[in-house]
Amino acid sequence: MLYLRKFFRWHLLVWLAYFAYVVLGQYLYGHPTRHGIWLDISFMIARIATFYFAYLLLLPHLLRAGRLPLLALGVLAAGMVFAGVRAVLEEVLYPLLLGFDNYDDATPLYQFFVDGVYYALPNLVLCAALWASETTLRRARENQQLATEKRAAELAFLKTQINPHFLYNTLNMLYGLAYGVDKTLAGGLLKLSELMRYMLRDTPDGLVDLSEEVEYLNNFLDLYRLRYPSCLHAKLTVTGDPGGYQVAPLLLIPFVENAFKHGVLDDPATPVRLHLMLTPGAVEFTVENQRHDYRTDSGSGIGLANLHRRLELLYPRRHAWQVGPAGQQFRAYLRLDVPPATATSVTADPMDTMLPALATVVAA
Repeated sequence: MLYLRKFFRWHLLVWLAYFAYVVLGQYLYGHPTRHGIWLDISFMIARIATFYFAYLLLLPHLLRAGRLPLLALGVLAAGMVFAGVRAVLEEVLYPLLLGFDNYDDATPLYQFFVDGVYYALPNLVLCAALWASETTLRRARENQQLATEKRAAELAFLKTQINPHFLYNTLNMLYGLAYGVDKTLAGGLLKLSELMRYMLRDTPDGLVDLSEEVEYLNNFLDLYRLRYPSCLHAKLTVTGDPGGYQVAPLLLIPFVENAFKHGVLDDPATPVRLHLMLTPGAVEFTVENQRHDYRTDSGSGIGLANLHRRLELLYPRRHAWQVGPAGQQFRAYLRLDVPPATATSVTADPMDTMLPALATVVAA
């Protein structure tokens, strides 16, 4: 809102200054007349209409690769806007209200169009220069903001990785102690270590194989089944082969966590349904859960808000999502436009083999 107020204020001031300059020229270098002032006003209105036709419609939509022929047609359309505004003012309204017009009756119709294109061209050049400058400055500000957010994210990431090997070694030790006492507890520690290793993992291009996301969701469900061994009713189904789809990590889990936090988990008649569907060019994930009758805490929804921000940054105009109640159910839907990628080799993290190897040693 503040940006819009500044935008209109500065544009208004510029147009008023320009009009004052034109009127001043009438007094300094000519003999200002009533007709001349009104023609300057109509010319000014035609310039403003043409300027914003190009500024708001023509340049934002047509000044890009592959649309230059349409841009040329847009320039002609801008000339028609200029000529049309002048024709309406000077040949329709002025004769009715002021008793004079600009062109005589013998002027051919095409002359309006030729004059419109001629006088509109300088206006279009000025508009293009201003629009390009503002676009460049806006992108520079956005890049600076992204760089700042990236540095903050890297700092936060480094804070989460303070000596992660200490954490893994501690989990290994606890796994070794628990294995001889309670294999269920040991399995839970193993699942927990896999979850945490995946969360702290970094990738060069910021992408992971979708099959790893599926494995992460299964580990998450397994841990919840250990926590609620007889009253957790949730099922993950996958339609299609997730192998080969590259996605940003941890995009699916917020929907699952939200369903587990606010949904009904102990009713076998209304289980939490997680469905991942893979189609050529798209990854679709749907989560449905029964809603509680009571209200949840007011602090909910932060994870989904963060997810929305990540999607806007990572998949601009390449994602769709819908979250909200559907009767007694709560439904969350996410679609990513992700073409299947060719299989690539991934270098294994040394930690990936530590816990399974320990499991083998302890089992022996």
